[in-house]
Amino acid sequence: MRRSLRLLSAVIVLPLATAALAQSVVPPIEAVDPMIGTGGEGHTFPGATAPFGMVQLSPDTDTGCEIRACYGHAAGYRYEDPTIQGFSHTHFSGAGHSDLGDVLVMPQAGDTVPLDPGDPAKPGSGYRSRFDHASEMAHPGYYAVTLADHGIRAELTAGKRIGVHRYAFPAGRAAHLLIDLRSSLYNYPGKVLWSGLHLRSDGTLTGFRETRGWAPGRKLFFAMRFSAPLVGHRFVDRDAAVAYKGFQGPGRSSNAVAEKLGRALEAQLDFGTLATPLEVRVALSGVDETAAVANLDAEPGGFDAVRAKTAAAWTQALGALEITAPAPMRRTVYTALYHALLAPSIWSDADGRYRGPDDQVHAADGFTFRSTFSLWDTFRAEHPLLTLVQPAETTRDVVRSLIESRRYSPYGILPVWQFAGRETWTMIGYHAAPVIADAYLKGIRGFDADAALDAMVASASYAPYGGLGDYMARGYVPIDKEPEAASKTVEYAYDDWTIARMARAMGRTEIADRFEKRAGNWRNSFDAKTGWLRARLSTGAFRTPFDPTAINYGSDYTEGNAWQYSWFMPQDQAGLIRLLGGDRPTIAKLDRMFDFDTSKLDYSHAEDIAGLIGQYIHGNEPSHHVAYLYAYAGAPWRTQERLAEIVGSQYKPTPDGLAGNDDLGQMSAWLVFTTLGFYPVAPGSNQYVIGRPFVDRAVLNLPGGKRFTVVADGLSPANRYVGRVTLNGVALTRSYLRDEELRAGGELRFTMAARPNTRWGRSARARPYSMSTERAPR
Repeated sequence: MRRSLRLLSAVIVLPLATAALAQSVVPPIEAVDPMIGTGGEGHTFPGATAPFGMVQLSPDTDTGCEIRACYGHAAGYRYEDPTIQGFSHTHFSGAGHSDLGDVLVMPQAGDTVPLDPGDPAKPGSGYRSRFDHASEMAHPGYYAVTLADHGIRAELTAGKRIGVHRYAFPAGRAAHLLIDLRSSLYNYPGKVLWSGLHLRSDGTLTGFRETRGWAPGRKLFFAMRFSAPLVGHRFVDRDAAVAYKGFQGPGRSSNAVAEKLGRALEAQLDFGTLATPLEVRVALSGVDETAAVANLDAEPGGFDAVRAKTAAAWTQALGALEITAPAPMRRTVYTALYHALLAPSIWSDADGRYRGPDDQVHAADGFTFRSTFSLWDTFRAEHPLLTLVQPAETTRDVVRSLIESRRYSPYGILPVWQFAGRETWTMIGYHAAPVIADAYLKGIRGFDADAALDAMVASASYAPYGGLGDYMARGYVPIDKEPEAASKTVEYAYDDWTIARMARAMGRTEIADRFEKRAGNWRNSFDAKTGWLRARLSTGAFRTPFDPTAINYGSDYTEGNAWQYSWFMPQDQAGLIRLLGGDRPTIAKLDRMFDFDTSKLDYSHAEDIAGLIGQYIHGNEPSHHVAYLYAYAGAPWRTQERLAEIVGSQYKPTPDGLAGNDDLGQMSAWLVFTTLGFYPVAPGSNQYVIGRPFVDRAVLNLPGGKRFTVVADGLSPANRYVGRVTLNGVALTRSYLRDEELRAGGELRFTMAARPNTRWGRSARARPYSMSTERAPR
């Protein structure tokens, strides 16, 4: 979502020769490279975090940019930058828009402590410091770097709700910390509405701030403790002009020895000369400062203990997948799995309390409340992947969090794009629906299914949202009343289908019948005469002029054009194929999409349009299922060719190794599925469309203890086609795998070949599910 154009010309070279295989000598945690995606437009961060942790403690190389120029610093860190501004505690992984960067800490050494970051081009002009990539280390749960200008070695680690810093200062020089509460990602004047600092009598520093950023009125609290006593401090308000009349934070604390309220607060903390490194333990909370202290107490231990515990958590999480492949591919895939395990992140405190969408404090009873829902991106592959590589408890927490968010939403609907419990209204659709339906249809329970379905129906019936009133009345969203109308029509229709599927499984037939009818609304925006999805006016006419290659935000489509969106009816690809005239015209049109000459097109004005292969745009989500659509037209061998092209050009084990924003794990989840040899084209169908594997062997250690093994016999650059497929030793003639077959454990074996098997998967019965066919998905 919201990404800048980047035509990735470099081709990934991932040799597949058996002689080059990297065996399991290198554990998964050591195969992960958090630097992948920190350059280019990947927008990932290299810092320390636990699986789904509340804290993402990471360096920020620049936060002082105007909003438009901030795009490249959405994760705070950009590999190409020469300086580090400081280390803050909250970051998104791969987002196309941003916020966060809370509670920035920067160590200083010497007699003076600058209060401003300074100019990156002018060393010594502020508190920022130059650094060298050769001094960096990044592993799951750990980051280290040497701040060259200060001679300080900085190390970071993190737990579930805490971050721990460790700073080794130069001998004989005074040690200081600068806490800058003004600093924020996507910063601008007036973003910080109010903030506070309280130094307690036991030496604990607590504080808060409220910001009006991407999520308006977001409140965050922190508590900070130090391994050495303070010898001095000062709190400074750099903007004392106007008092804020809204949220005032906690009142004066009876045990505070110093405090400051304001909009531009900084703290200078002095420790004198230190014989040993300084450790700084920091906890966050969305509830209040006392809760942040409780979160700090709930995860005891120094730097090494926290690092070891988090490393163990990552070892377990990454152990869900065992990969045999050449080292570059192994590194790329394990890093993708790592990125897929960062969100939705924990938002409730250790005692279960959290701040909800209504800005009130609630208690999560029997589950962990999670937030950071980039649902337009992640419903596609990220959430389906979590159902396979995480305990059922994770998806159960996700679903319960979505239901609770609706319960406390001022609008009575499910989240659209939520973080820190706050709604941003970013992107389109009501894609919490497929996340819930997919979980339910896969047999995940432990949540109130009736409440979930009611929340899905309420979200699909909220007339003021995104043209839904017209959609319900007309069967399509009219472009003269609502922007991006063509995209909204087809995305609503898919979401409606998932609602119908869950309702049917629950026996709620009235809802199932109603939403099955709505699921066919994609046809109402499809122009069968031209073969394109197009926006319609209130009169019923298709809008003119029409250019299927045009990409303009706020126009007929969401971050794309007719080339990408004319394929988005994952619930009914067979219906689309009939409208296009059958298999051959469909295959030909797919080929034209991938082979389109874009040399004369300029998409530089459009963020997120990256990773182009013709009109296929892998750096943005609407294209992610398209390569698999050849299977619906009886030509899975063409899918195998296109996947080789995509994987070979869009991923590599380098800082610029992602073609576009990782989008909270979606780009990475796509790769994990694809390297295994299958992909969930239509979450809610309980089917995975078979592509081709990219690793010699993989084992999914499934929730419940079963193991599902994928073997690719004869895999090599020359053998890029699937010659034969067996499931548990029996020939598999269909081009899809059922979820129940996967979860039962067993072996999916591919025999790779140099020439395509054009007969495999060709018959109508061999093709994946479509709602307009008679075969119901299983």
